[in-house]
Amino acid sequence: MRTLSIKKNEIKTDWYLVDADNHTLGRLSSKIAHILRGKNKVNYTPHMDMSDYIVVINADKINLTGNKNKQKEYWHHTGFPGGGKVKSVEESDSEFILHNSVKGMLPHNKLGRKLIKHLKIYKDSIHPHESQCPKKLEL
Repeated sequence: MRTLSIKKNEIKTDWYLVDADNHTLGRLSSKIAHILRGKNKVNYTPHMDMSDYIVVINADKINLTGNKNKQKEYWHHTGFPGGGKVKSVEESDSEFILHNSVKGMLPHNKLGRKLIKHLKIYKDSIHPHESQCPKKLEL
């Protein structure tokens, strides 16, 4: 018996359109990460880029549970002494919040950096990917 391994030229990528209106951040992010990783495909291979492209619209209308709107903070450092910066969720961009959430659910290596580039996030319902004919994805 032999284990079949998929070749790079046999991978078929699709485009999906996800409407984030009235979805919870974490639940939506985990489903998007699942599809970006390629785990929804029959011939999933962990070490290969099998992901589909995902276009997320209406990112401004995403929900957060509990008091995360006021309590959750994003911290980064500029690299200079005393350069620590803190932003709350209310001050942050909705595209950044969803991108950061999905990025944390992907592998933290070269593959994860390649997969996150397949995610396109837009604040409202207008996006420039109509020519790719994305399929509407109900999550």
